[in-house]
Amino acid sequence: MHPNTTPQTASAGAGLSEVQAEAEARRIIADAYRPTAYRDDTPIPVHGDTPPVAQPGRPPMSQGATDASVLMLAGGTATAMVGGTAAVLMYVSQFADPAVCGLVFGAPTALVLALARLAKRAKPDPDVHHHYQGPVYQDRRNVHSRTTGMWAKTNNQH
Repeated sequence: MHPNTTPQTASAGAGLSEVQAEAEARRIIADAYRPTAYRDDTPIPVHGDTPPVAQPGRPPMSQGATDASVLMLAGGTATAMVGGTAAVLMYVSQFADPAVCGLVFGAPTALVLALARLAKRAKPDPDVHHHYQGPVYQDRRNVHSRTTGMWAKTNNQH
């Protein structure tokens, strides 16, 4: 290497007096413990016209989506327990028939699912009320369409 382009390595404390070195050490230590974030603890207003902002983490879900996810988790857990019980029973007995175990352990699950559907359909339909402002036009025509032919020609009659 050429002597004019070779970098000179100097010691960190060379050229500093003891007072300057101590001041530099205090500055470096103070920089190391300086806070890197700020938290605003002022109280949040109760109401205002600012729209809500999505927070980091899991996105907000509707109540229906939350209920559905809990139902899916419960169903998965129940399925795992039934399957694990069937597997242990077949392993321990050494001659259990998988089809019979499937029927024995699957029948209560099918019964519970059927009862749940029946209970869901037994609810009365809610009353639906429509409220309109201004003139309302209702078109009560029935359209009877018939599609025939290879190229699907549609003829609509009113």
